[in-house]
Amino acid sequence: MRLDMEAEKIRIKALSEYEEEAYGRGIKYIAGVDEVGRGTIAGPVVAGAVILPAGFFLPGVNDSKKLSAKKRAELAEEIKKRALSWAVSYVWPAVIDEINILNATRLAMQLAVKNLHLTPDLILTDAVKIPDINIEQINITRGDQLSISIACASIIAKVERDNTMQNLDILCPGYGMADHKGYATRRHVEELFKRGCSFWHRKSFEPVKSIVYGGWDVQPCLFE
Repeated sequence: MRLDMEAEKIRIKALSEYEEEAYGRGIKYIAGVDEVGRGTIAGPVVAGAVILPAGFFLPGVNDSKKLSAKKRAELAEEIKKRALSWAVSYVWPAVIDEINILNATRLAMQLAVKNLHLTPDLILTDAVKIPDINIEQINITRGDQLSISIACASIIAKVERDNTMQNLDILCPGYGMADHKGYATRRHVEELFKRGCSFWHRKSFEPVKSIVYGGWDVQPCLFE
């Protein structure tokens, strides 16, 4: 299905309103930041950060959840090529279990911003406030649907995390991580009760928590 390019230009212009307002205030570098993987029971939470050039136009950019895996991959490659700077960061289950998922999400976003090779003058996030960063922030509810910078960050983060889960499926076969990406699907839960949990599972999340404290073995899943 081909895009109506005029309609797409109008949509992208509306998606760029936060950025255009900031440019109008003299802001030069705007970092969009978003995370993926908060609601899974396995794998990391991954944050993406991206600084786009002014007037950035890329047909098809949208909230990553509204895109096919193929389209996300295509867009992520183009975003990385054209961005002034981009970065991702990972916070793994052991840390998530120690500091809780909200703090792990904030940490991942904080690290993603710090990994940018340009220092942003403004940060736009999808609702979550990033702590301990002395940069102006605008925390936008449903930001991945309202800001092109956040949407691009969400696409990069989603592609990076999906690739990571495919790799974990090789390291830790049997759970189906390449398919469910760590979410608590019926098959995933069934395999958990059959196999026990792995090092890649979040032991503070149910039903993993009940399996661990119910005496099931932890399977390392490193060289199976």
